[in-house]
Amino acid sequence: MNIIMLNKPAGYLTARSDRTRPTVMELLPPELQDLHPIGRLDMDTEGLLLLTDDGSLDPLLLRPESHVEKRYFFRAFGRLEQADFDRMAAGVILEGTGVTSRPARAWPEGYTTIGACQALLPPKKRNHLMKNPQRPVTEGWIALREGRKHQVKLMVKAVGGHVFTLKRLSIGSLALDPALLPGQYRALTETEIRRLLREKTRDSSGMEIEN
Repeated sequence: MNIIMLNKPAGYLTARSDRTRPTVMELLPPELQDLHPIGRLDMDTEGLLLLTDDGSLDPLLLRPESHVEKRYFFRAFGRLEQADFDRMAAGVILEGTGVTSRPARAWPEGYTTIGACQALLPPKKRNHLMKNPQRPVTEGWIALREGRKHQVKLMVKAVGGHVFTLKRLSIGSLALDPALLPGQYRALTETEIRRLLREKTRDSSGMEIEN
């Protein structure tokens, strides 16, 4: 079994191939081209992405019934209060799907402004957004045990925010290695693999991920 963790940078599609857009496979050498991504991160989302040659890991880590928590850090336009985070934690209707998100964990990190985030703003919208540099920005966390398309963005949108940066920091007990720069990768250790394979047997009350 071969499993690697990649610190996915923004601008890469989570796919094995695409006709027009760069994919995460282009970040890997020829000897790792037989791997496939476990799940997906949006093209503009960064952070922890696992790739493997073992197809059994996909359902193990992705099915909600496996109770494997994925933790994300986000920045969003607008000021979200504790009540908004409580709503996301309880479950909100995801726009365009008619589906209510499952209970999750959500908590604020702090607040800043558009001006302080200038370098992180979408390039095509940066000049327009900088016309109001004091507009509030919320920094926060969401930890999910499901993985619907654009889920974090849709949850934040449901309570009045608009995500513009998003990064996954952990999958279950496995955290993104802080030594990995965007685009870098490394193989999981034997200890990390053993822990990952045990995730399915750990229910929600047994999950221990620090805020």
